[in-house]
This record gives sequence, structure tokens and C-alpha cells, in this order.
Amino acid sequence: MKKIRTLKAIYQDTEVKEGESGYLALGETFTSSLGVFTALRFLSLESKEHFIAIHLDIKNKVLCLDEVSVGSLNASIVHPREVYKSALLSSAASVLFVHNNPSGDTTPSREDIDLTKRLKNAGDLLGIRVLDHVIVGSEHYLSFADQGLI
Repeated sequence: MKKIRTLKAIYQDTEVKEGESGYLALGETFTSSLGVFTALRFLSLESKEHFIAIHLDIKNKVLCLDEVSVGSLNASIVHPREVYKSALLSSAASVLFVHNNPSGDTTPSREDIDLTKRLKNAGDLLGIRVLDHVIVGSEHYLSFADQGLI
């Protein structure tokens, strides 16, 4: 008997033990970058850089959240292949990207701008719209869409 590998997309529910107010909810619809910031503001407390992709359906309702990368104090390795692998498996129509800067500064680096362009180009090729990339700082956030960078 021959064996063959098969791939199954499996969702994992994660229980949130902290207060649920303001936390990202399945089926939630985002209508602004402020809503994204509010839902993921907890990232401002992290000491390492986290890069998260939020997968959305055709009506911008949350399908799932994918923690693509956890990096160091000032960097996180993110590759389009890893970002879109899970987006394809979740049948996402669009994605929102969010990462924190542990320093609190929301000014996008050259690497942030270049990565966002790469991810947008890859998404265009796959038919998955990139709606925004939000940088979470200690008190503020920056939205690439609001700034005309996407």
C-alpha cells in the first residue's frame, strides 16, 4: 500500500481569558483603521515585534487571525509565501496586516514600506486584496491606507 500526504486546513479556537471588551471577535467587521487598532491595541504591550494577518471574507468579516511571525525587539521576518499560505487555506477575500513596534514609534521603516508593497503585489496576483497595514505603537497607530501608502 502506498501512502500519500494530504493537507487539511484546521482552525484552532483560542480562549481569551482577559476581559473581552475591545478584543478581536470572529465575524467582526472592520470599517476603519481605528477599529483595527482598538481590537489589536494589546500588541502595544509586547516586548517583541509581532506580525499578524487578519483574514476577511467578501463582506470584511473576520474569518481568522494568523500570527505570521514573532520577531525580536525591532524586526520580524515576514515572507509573502507564509502570509498567503494561510490566507488561501481560509478562503480569505482580503487581508489586513498589523504589526507592533515595541519602541512605540509608528513611523514606517523603509523595510515596512517595501514589505507592504511586496505583500500587496503578491495579493494582487492571488486575488486577495490588501486593505491596510496598521502599525501599533504605545499610544498611537499608523495606517498605510489612511496615509495613502497602499
